[in-house]
Amino acid sequence: MPEFESRDPSQAAFWSERFEREFMPWDLGEVPQQLRHFVAQSAKPCSTLVPGCGTGYEVAFLAEAGWEVTGIDFSAAAVDAARRKLGLPGKHVKQADFFTFTPFHRIDLIYERAFLCALPPRMRPAVAARWSELLPPGALLAGFFFFGDPLKGPPFGIVQEELEALLLPNFVCIADEAVPDSLPVFAGKERWQIWQRLSG
Repeated sequence: MPEFESRDPSQAAFWSERFEREFMPWDLGEVPQQLRHFVAQSAKPCSTLVPGCGTGYEVAFLAEAGWEVTGIDFSAAAVDAARRKLGLPGKHVKQADFFTFTPFHRIDLIYERAFLCALPPRMRPAVAARWSELLPPGALLAGFFFFGDPLKGPPFGIVQEELEALLLPNFVCIADEAVPDSLPVFAGKERWQIWQRLSG
């Protein structure tokens, strides 16, 4: 593993350094099978926000499928990398802070892909609160959740009970599946889940 100066994953500099040096073991480099299936099975396109979108493969996939999508990342280097790789769909990637970002449109779906597990565990209540703020009743939080050791990371694992404690006041889990195409860093420890925002 290369030596890095930035050690705090809550700061943009941490991620920018890794993107600049192309050290991205969390980057699948393609669209996961379960997202492809989710899009194929959806009755209509969802207006989607992708926090911490990184190189943005999923953003491009959703845009090309006709979905209204915005990918955000607070690392300028990540945004630059996405725009270089994606070409025209890169226009859907914006530099922004998830906790202060104001969406351009109503959100039907937040796609979770290594965002929660990228941040220190102390930030989880703020992430869950922001999910609740951004999603109206009936909207979905769908994606990949990493379960494992919460102290060694990133990625920082979570236990199912903690995830439920964060989400159950405002969400209900409507799908929970094993992941067949995990990267080595996530293998055997992530699950595809869909959570629906409750009213109230």
